[in-house]
Amino acid sequence: MTDDVFGTAAIRDRVLAGWTAAPIRFREDANAEEELALGGYVDRLVIELAQNAADAAARAGVPGRVRYEFRHNILVVANTGAPLDRAGVESLATLRASAKRDAVHPVGAEAGVEPGGDEAGVGVGVAADGGGVRGSLLPVGRFGVGFSAVLAVSDEPVVLSRGGGVRFSKADTAAAIAAVGSGGLDDELRRRDGQVPVLRLPFEAEGEPPTGYDTAVILPLRDEAAAALVRRLLAEADDALLLALPGLERIEIETDDTHRTLEDVESRWWIHRSAGVLDAAEREELLADRPTEERARPTWSVVWALPRGADQAATAVVHAPTPTDEPLSLAALLLATFPLDSTRRHVAKGPLTDRLVREAASAYAELLHRRAADGEDVLHLVPTGLAAGVLDRMLREEILHRLPEAELLHAVTGDLLRPKAAVVVEGADDNFSTILAPIVEGLIRERREDRKALDALKTRRIELAEIVDQLGGEESPTWWRALYGSLTNLVTDALLRESLGTLPVPLADGRLVRGARGLLLPGPEIPVDILAAFGTYGVRVVHPDAVDPALERLGAISASPRSLLEDGAVRTAVEYSADADDPDAIAHAVLSLVAADPAQAGGLWWLSDLVLRDADGDLVPANALVVTGSEAETVLDADEVAPVAGDLVERYGLPALEAVGVLSTLGVITASDVTLDQLPEALQDLDAIDDWAYDVAPDGSRYGVTVGELPVIRDLDWITDGNWPKALQILGSTPELRHALVTQVRVVGPDDRALGVPSYAAWWIREHVLLEDGEPLAGRADPDAEVVLASFLDPAPEWTAELDPEVRIAVGLVREVGDLDADGIGLVLDRLADPEREVDEASMLRLWNRLGTLALFPGDAPEQVRVLDLDGRTRVTGTDDAVVVDGPMWVQRADLGGFVVGSGAAADGLGDLFDVPLAQEVAEGKIDGAGAEAEVPGLVRELVPEVPAMWWEHDELTVDGVEVSWWVDTDGAPHAATFDGLAKALAWSAGRWDRRHVIRAVLNEPHRSVELLLDAVYD
Repeated sequence: MTDDVFGTAAIRDRVLAGWTAAPIRFREDANAEEELALGGYVDRLVIELAQNAADAAARAGVPGRVRYEFRHNILVVANTGAPLDRAGVESLATLRASAKRDAVHPVGAEAGVEPGGDEAGVGVGVAADGGGVRGSLLPVGRFGVGFSAVLAVSDEPVVLSRGGGVRFSKADTAAAIAAVGSGGLDDELRRRDGQVPVLRLPFEAEGEPPTGYDTAVILPLRDEAAAALVRRLLAEADDALLLALPGLERIEIETDDTHRTLEDVESRWWIHRSAGVLDAAEREELLADRPTEERARPTWSVVWALPRGADQAATAVVHAPTPTDEPLSLAALLLATFPLDSTRRHVAKGPLTDRLVREAASAYAELLHRRAADGEDVLHLVPTGLAAGVLDRMLREEILHRLPEAELLHAVTGDLLRPKAAVVVEGADDNFSTILAPIVEGLIRERREDRKALDALKTRRIELAEIVDQLGGEESPTWWRALYGSLTNLVTDALLRESLGTLPVPLADGRLVRGARGLLLPGPEIPVDILAAFGTYGVRVVHPDAVDPALERLGAISASPRSLLEDGAVRTAVEYSADADDPDAIAHAVLSLVAADPAQAGGLWWLSDLVLRDADGDLVPANALVVTGSEAETVLDADEVAPVAGDLVERYGLPALEAVGVLSTLGVITASDVTLDQLPEALQDLDAIDDWAYDVAPDGSRYGVTVGELPVIRDLDWITDGNWPKALQILGSTPELRHALVTQVRVVGPDDRALGVPSYAAWWIREHVLLEDGEPLAGRADPDAEVVLASFLDPAPEWTAELDPEVRIAVGLVREVGDLDADGIGLVLDRLADPEREVDEASMLRLWNRLGTLALFPGDAPEQVRVLDLDGRTRVTGTDDAVVVDGPMWVQRADLGGFVVGSGAAADGLGDLFDVPLAQEVAEGKIDGAGAEAEVPGLVRELVPEVPAMWWEHDELTVDGVEVSWWVDTDGAPHAATFDGLAKALAWSAGRWDRRHVIRAVLNEPHRSVELLLDAVYD
């Protein structure tokens, strides 16, 4: 075609004439086009050409198809629809003067919906969730400037259509301006470095669009940067184009290395469309600040799209209806006819935007309702967190204003609920919610990730504890078991367990109680009749049909024989069994439990209060019964105990009866963590136990004194006097009894110092057991006692020789001085001071050595004391005529009185024991005269290297005026008047008293020096 069918020449003449008449208009057109090409439309090429294609298809009333082909640095965009006409060319060549203003189709015309309506002049909206309805086909271009996007990549765009073609050219436009010959235009062109408004001067073009298409835009690209931009824009094209441009049915994109097709968008997205027409009053209010051409189009539309699959994702911007720079935080596509500012990048503020925000929020709520009605969980689509921008914040606020009234949430029962009518039980999981659903109206499930969304929807929350408090009624035990089974996950959380603390639990006796803690869960090993026996005493056993493991996590106790025995109600039944209507039934129940495993009764001392039948059929507490023919019957007072009925032994077995306190031998009670000032109830009935506590407590005060483990032998006061020989044999031969007798008790005082004290049994026997002569067994000489010690003590009975030695010591027999108690020490001291007794010096020396190490003392020191004279005999004298000598040189001082002999610590102990002073405390020990200094013989020093080098010789050595043979002064210097005295002085001064005989031999017999040196080799 060569004819100028579109009148391009006339357009060029008109535009050139205007520029010539007013060159400033040329500058304005050039600036405006450059602003659009390099600013708002720099990366909108693909979108704007697709938009033009959609509008062309809408005008022609045909399905729109568009094809992008990019090869050899040329982009060809072909589309179906109304071909280019004169008005279209005029629009392309005129900034902001769209030819589409008269092409408005009635809203919903494609879907058969008539415009208009009764409510505020808004036409009936068309909505479709993925069906075949494409919705309203409104022209998308509204500014007449979208085609300027081609200038971002090309200086020579061409448009070919079935009715003709038109092209634009930067070079031809510059040439046309030059041909005018206008100095003003030439100056403007020169100032712009040859930059001209390309799209103001159209030129006729020859060519046809590709087969099957009505129009084609051909863009020879400017440079490689333009090619890179085109490749990027084509790669970014996606379903949003089809959703934004409902007039398009298919988009093909073909390059040298790719070929892809966008179509059938409804299969990949859930789509909801809404549209309407503003009435006259609304136009006046909402469109007053909009341009004239926009005011002529009083229609609006909103499209929301949700991806159907994970491979689809919504772009995070608002489309109006093509992409803007307004961020959108919702996981959906929003395409709406928002008014845009001059850049076409941002939504313009104003009443129209506010109205469309409200319409968009309503449409979004409807979309979520439809998705929820189809069974989808839509909580992830509820806006939470921070808004991404101003428009996003407006949308979120409006959406959250509407969603609480939309039916979005799935009740546990399956109903669809409004968030305001829904209820969430804090902490309830799926299982528990299923059980609660019939009794909690509007109950929904909540996942951890749903919390923020439900809070945003103002969904009511109920604390788990509140729901638990409301539970009750006439539900069956099996219903309760199902409820407990639903708590399997909840009871693992400590906080949730606390909320379940008042959970109702049905009992076997028909009661419904609150709280599982302390309830007993019956097991198959405990017969029902046993449980029934304790019912009147308050034993709380869960109904067997309601038992579930969750109750144990909530504090219920598995009803093993042990746990049932430990129940306070069982203890009450035992303690009051004598007054029970049927004490035999209580006895049967308790003994049956114990017989299952007698070891489970360990530590339950109060079981001994259980009344049982004795051999005569009378009711007697178990702790006052003995087994016929047993050791206990042999030694215990028949007035205090009775034989147990034989049929009980046969029925329940001896171990069960012993476990509840019936005695076959003497019994032991063990208490742990005992405080002596507050003895446990298990020990309080023991004879004289408080007296024992006072006696063994440090400093005589029980307060703050503790014992970690305290085993005691019971019923010692029931052993008859004549049976103690047998009783002690029993105590020594039974391991448990022997341990409770002979092992010292470790008491810890308030200062945390530990002390070993006699056991209760040992103390009691020492204090209370008397022999036939009326005197205590304790304190008598053990059969194996040292002879010298035994001579001062009364002998123990012959039968004690058959007892275990440790048992004899525990009951107070004395084998050595260390076994004496304070009273025993006093007795020995008194008998030592008896002048009628003969005591040889060797025995006396041994006894002094033992007595000096005692830690106990009698209440008062003796007035008489046995001493040793220089002649080696012992005698009794007053304590004021005695001294304790702790060194051999003081034995030479007969002037000081009789001697009590000891060494080191034993000497100090003897001084305290007898209240007698040490010798050096009554005499100064000062040497009279200086003496002659002499050298110690070398052989002595060789044999005893510790001796000093010098000694002092005296013809007559006196100390404090008393003649002695040797002395060592306070400086350690040896003094002597004889060879024998010198040997002792050297040995004492050297601290080698054991070497005195060797030294004396060297001094007296020097000729034996070789012999002595040879012997010393083997020392």
